[in-house]
Amino acid sequence: MSQKKEALLLLEDGTAYKGLALGISGTTGGEICFNTGMTGYQEIYTDPSYYGQIIVNTNSHIGNYGVQLEDEEESASVKIRGMVCNTFSPIYSRYTADFSLQEYFERANIVGVSNVDTRHIVRHVRQRGVMNAIISSEILDEKELMAELKKIPSMDGLELSSEVTTENSYFVGDESASQWRIAVMDYGIKKSILKNLTSRGCYCKVFPAKTPFEEVMAWQPDGFFISNGPGDPAAMLYAVENVNQMIKTSKPLFGICLGHQLLALSSGINTYKMHHGHRGLNHPVKNLITGFCEITSQNHGFAVNPDEIENHPDIEITHVNLNDKTIEGIRRKDYPAFSVQYHPEASPGPHDSRYLFDEFIKLLRAS
Repeated sequence: MSQKKEALLLLEDGTAYKGLALGISGTTGGEICFNTGMTGYQEIYTDPSYYGQIIVNTNSHIGNYGVQLEDEEESASVKIRGMVCNTFSPIYSRYTADFSLQEYFERANIVGVSNVDTRHIVRHVRQRGVMNAIISSEILDEKELMAELKKIPSMDGLELSSEVTTENSYFVGDESASQWRIAVMDYGIKKSILKNLTSRGCYCKVFPAKTPFEEVMAWQPDGFFISNGPGDPAAMLYAVENVNQMIKTSKPLFGICLGHQLLALSSGINTYKMHHGHRGLNHPVKNLITGFCEITSQNHGFAVNPDEIENHPDIEITHVNLNDKTIEGIRRKDYPAFSVQYHPEASPGPHDSRYLFDEFIKLLRAS
């Protein structure tokens, strides 16, 4: 599609931005949020945790290095609902790229808008908080588009993991060369997480989100991994119950992002929807055990209640965000279970936190 067709971005509070259409011609809506990463847009678009969301890429140029399918896909398909950027590049410079980002979006049926003031959008969302939005290159009348926007459900209370999970269980890794069998609950798993597990001697069986605990245990795993994913963790009572039963087996358990929130909920700690969430590649987190700081890759719009954790007899806070003091990591004192709110596998992002996979391996060795 030519980058000359007009498109309209309309926010839930009535704020509108006119720009140029990208991807396919159409209309799409979801919760609008922004990611501050300067690279890694393809990994972001295929991260299942972004399912149901419109992404504002804050970097000034998007698309200039094209798309490479082999190494940079975090799932089997693009998961975002729409994309917003300032300058969208129809050409790319990387010789290993398979094709342009425009063609990538056309293949994935993604609607987007460019040539809008992304700095203004980000400041607006930071001040007002995340909200639903809609993009259209078909409906340019604001009143008509607002009527469509009102049909989009709020992310608060929305269960989405069952929409992005695998339909059938599958295996990752080399069983004959692996030391541990890890049951992975797929609530929106990223491929990079599985690579980090298998490279450390884990043979993984990835289970659909709503797999009963008894079926998971029938495989006789040595440990559990609770994945990242989209939506409101408080709406996932089926997962909270499963994690609670997994903890009580005393087998090592590691959770990331949504998995962190589910570990908290299964321990009796509530979660809440954040004002505008954490999404980017440069969030400073302090490890309270070692005293060291790490720069982390983050993508979450929910967090765990700090007051309830501080007063919990069986929970220790292990990591805190240095920007806003939100809880970034916890561990159980009575069971070998721990979790972090961010992405130690990164992809995209820094590798400061990959040691957490090694911590999981230490628990497996000790069990």
